[in-house]
Amino acid sequence: MDTSHLLAIAAGLGWASGLRLYLVIFLTGIAGFLGWVDLPTGLKVLQHPAMLGGSGLMLFMEFFADKIPGIDTLWDVVHTVVRIPAGAALAASVFGADQGTWAMVAALLGGTLAATSHVAKTTTRAAVNTSPEPFSNIGMSLVGDAAVPAALWMSWMHPMAFFAVLAVALVVMIVLIWKFARLFRGLLRKLSGRMAGTSIQVSP
Repeated sequence: MDTSHLLAIAAGLGWASGLRLYLVIFLTGIAGFLGWVDLPTGLKVLQHPAMLGGSGLMLFMEFFADKIPGIDTLWDVVHTVVRIPAGAALAASVFGADQGTWAMVAALLGGTLAATSHVAKTTTRAAVNTSPEPFSNIGMSLVGDAAVPAALWMSWMHPMAFFAVLAVALVVMIVLIWKFARLFRGLLRKLSGRMAGTSIQVSP
C-alpha cells in the first residue's frame, strides 16, 4: 500500500474511534484474523484472540449502553479520555516505528479526527436525550453502528472516495458542534437567570 492509502486507513481508524472505539478495534482485528485484510505490523496485535475477546466484550457493553438515554451520555463523558488517545495510537500504528515521521502525522490526524467525531457525537446525543421518547436515541445509535464499518471498509477499499466522504462528514460534524454548543450555552444562560431570579425572591 502507498502512503496515501495508509493515511486513509489511519484517518478511518481515528475518525471511527471517536464514535465506536471498541467496534473499530474488534472489526479491524477480526478482519485481520480471518484474512480479509493484511493488517500493518503495528495493528496485528488487534487480531490476537485475547484482544478480540476483550474488545468483543467491551463492544457488547457499549452496544447496549449507547442506546439508553442518560447512560449513553455518561459513557461518552467517561470515554473522552479513552477514545481520543486511542484513535491517535491506532492511526500511528498503521505506519509503525519504522516510519516515525508519518506515524507522528498519522497520530495527529487520528487524534484530531477522533476528537472531532467524539465531540460531535457527544453533543448531538446529549441534545437528542432532551426528547422524552427513546426511539430517536436508538436511531442515532444505530446510525453510528452502521457508519463505523462503512467508514473502515471504504478507507481500506476506496481510499480516495473515503477522503471525499470524510471531508463532507467533518463539515457536518463541525456545524453540529457549533449549533449544539450555542443551544447548550443558551440553556445554561436561561438556567442561571432563573436561579438568580429565585435567589432574589427568597432573599429577605
